[in-house]
Amino acid sequence: MFRFNKLLYPFLLVFLVLVFFYQFFLKGFLPIPADTVVGLYHPYRDFYAKDYPRGIPFKNFLITDPVRQQYPWKNLAIKGFKDAQLPLWNPYSFSGTPHLANIQSGVFYPLNILFFFLPFHLAWSLYIISQPLLAGLFTYLYLRNQKLDGRAAVLGGIAFSFGGFSIAWLEWGNIISTALWLPLILLVIDKITLFVKPKISFLWPAVFVLSLVFSFFAGHLQTFFYISIVSFAYFFFEWFRSGKKTIPLIYAALSVVVFLTLTAVQWIPSLDFILSSARDLDKQIFTSPGWFIPWQHLVQFIIPDFFGNPTTLNYWGTWNYAEFVGYSGVFPITMAALALIAKRDKKTVFFCVMFLLSIIFSLPTVLAKLPYMLDLPFISSSQPTRLLFVSCFSISVLSAFGFDYALKNRGRLFIFPFIIVGGLLAISFASLFIFNIEPQNVVVAKRNIIFPVGIFALTLAIFLLFYKVRNKRLGMVFSLLLVLITVVDLFRFGWKFTPFTPREYLFPKTQALVFLERNVGDYRVMTTDSRIMPPNFSVAHRIQSIEGYDPLFTQRYAEFVVAMQRGKPDISPPFNFNRIITPHDSSNRLIDLLGVKYVLSLDEVNLPKLVKVYEEGQTKIYENKRVVPRAFLAEEVISAEDREDAIKKIMDPSFEPGNQAVVEGWDKTGGMGSGSAKILKYSADRVIVRVELKENGFLVLTDNFYPSWKARITESGQELTIYPTDYTLRGVAIPKGTHIVEFYATLL
Repeated sequence: MFRFNKLLYPFLLVFLVLVFFYQFFLKGFLPIPADTVVGLYHPYRDFYAKDYPRGIPFKNFLITDPVRQQYPWKNLAIKGFKDAQLPLWNPYSFSGTPHLANIQSGVFYPLNILFFFLPFHLAWSLYIISQPLLAGLFTYLYLRNQKLDGRAAVLGGIAFSFGGFSIAWLEWGNIISTALWLPLILLVIDKITLFVKPKISFLWPAVFVLSLVFSFFAGHLQTFFYISIVSFAYFFFEWFRSGKKTIPLIYAALSVVVFLTLTAVQWIPSLDFILSSARDLDKQIFTSPGWFIPWQHLVQFIIPDFFGNPTTLNYWGTWNYAEFVGYSGVFPITMAALALIAKRDKKTVFFCVMFLLSIIFSLPTVLAKLPYMLDLPFISSSQPTRLLFVSCFSISVLSAFGFDYALKNRGRLFIFPFIIVGGLLAISFASLFIFNIEPQNVVVAKRNIIFPVGIFALTLAIFLLFYKVRNKRLGMVFSLLLVLITVVDLFRFGWKFTPFTPREYLFPKTQALVFLERNVGDYRVMTTDSRIMPPNFSVAHRIQSIEGYDPLFTQRYAEFVVAMQRGKPDISPPFNFNRIITPHDSSNRLIDLLGVKYVLSLDEVNLPKLVKVYEEGQTKIYENKRVVPRAFLAEEVISAEDREDAIKKIMDPSFEPGNQAVVEGWDKTGGMGSGSAKILKYSADRVIVRVELKENGFLVLTDNFYPSWKARITESGQELTIYPTDYTLRGVAIPKGTHIVEFYATLL
């Protein structure tokens, strides 16, 4: 019986996760917004145009990133491992870009093991399901270690697993997979700080290291940064509280050293990529609306849909709904208020401070603006609204503290927290009449206040019954009813926001895509319209593109594209890409240099170099007859002193793409030996070219230059220097004769 009681609440958490994802288990629907693929973009819309001439209806237009980034990137990483290769490079976006170094790919996340034994779409689903499951269990274990009642601990687990931050970012995969390890890290810190003697006890330090490693490898650096800050503060809080013992400090320091050693395979290439990227040059202005949480959006802590919801197409708030929703349920927020009012222990104070600091630095306060005004590295390019992770986790812990206090002090009536929450609900309602709000928005807000108010009233009624009854069993029933109401509250919120979609919607192969897959070869494609196969979709079909969507892309490529779009050698920031590079001008001759063989358009294109070769629905495919070969021998090399000189020379109207090559760091200028170059093998991390030259020549590979790429002549093993060529491409000097030249990616 004891073991059953001990496992009852963990089993309840597992059961609740299964219920939340019932559409996957009972209907086979996937937890990914695949409906946006077929509902928003061509040629997928063309594929279903007969039955859905206006496109397939989609649930949530706001969350397209999982299908535009995380799913294709994860798929590419797993494919690399299955081919017995480190997935170092992504040749399908940005004319080639680092993949392993892009930490959001989550290349080394241990739970990737799911993808090696299951079909990818099923493994993805279990990967998403694992997030609330592990988040809930880890939070429960942490709270139980604080000697809390099981009902209070399970309430905290539910509030964190299905609260605003977790639901808003659930289907991204990497963000919550990073965040969910925090409660386990805090649990381990509690254990480590109790160590007194250096006895042979490596279990908890090992769990500490693994928790940090798993969190870091999950793939969201900003969230891990917040975890590091909270964990650091919590460790020293516990260390001072437990008497400043030496042994815990040694264990913690050694654990961090081991962590840094184990994760070096990720953070070193990621740091190199960040330093060579345009992230700091292409960041949003922190004064733009929505960069911080607007003050009025604090109402979303108690009424998540006060400003409407993107799934009902009536959102009227600032910018992005998902960035501002800190809702953790009406009852958990009430119990968190109880903890702040009634409890005086130091851990309550700690999490209260964490909550307040996270709010202060995510709102447009003077302190929050300071890192951006000082232009601090990394922080100044990270949107502070993600601090809601710390806010929501703190609320979940405080709610458990408050509920535990109520359970253990049933002789007292804790009505004041309900007065506070009720007052906030009343103020929110009154604000609709105080401020000048559009009538249609008032209607939306009024409608969305009803449910939280109903939950509040029901919670208050049951809490009063819980206080009144003296029967222990009835008290248990009423307390569990309060937990059940929280489940209903958060599941309604979560199901409303979260799409579940049929498998066939996930990157279906249309006739246009089949045509491209069969004919594009080693060349690239581009689109003239953002409604056609948006950036990174090409990764799913293994079609190379000049476009890309990622906070990280190489600075050289960004400068090349911005000069191309401006039509002059101007590479000065800001670039205003906002993480998305989509060159749409197919007439530019530098498009030919980038190896664009096919151009996709919704409109007729009248350019001499473009010939229509295929059409599906509204999607038209044009072949570029002037495309430059992916590997070619330059007839003339033009030396450039530096990058500014190089961009001037390739933007000069006299520059001939495919015949001339502008090379930096090579002082030889003039005609080169003629011959032939043919790609024998092209893969993500290796390109093999056969070169025949009567005289010394210069080989250009129209892939992005990146320092981790090397080149050699295979028969002799001679290493070749790769020069930045045509500003963003690769070039090598080749001696006369017939050679096999190999370009290969390395980790560093």
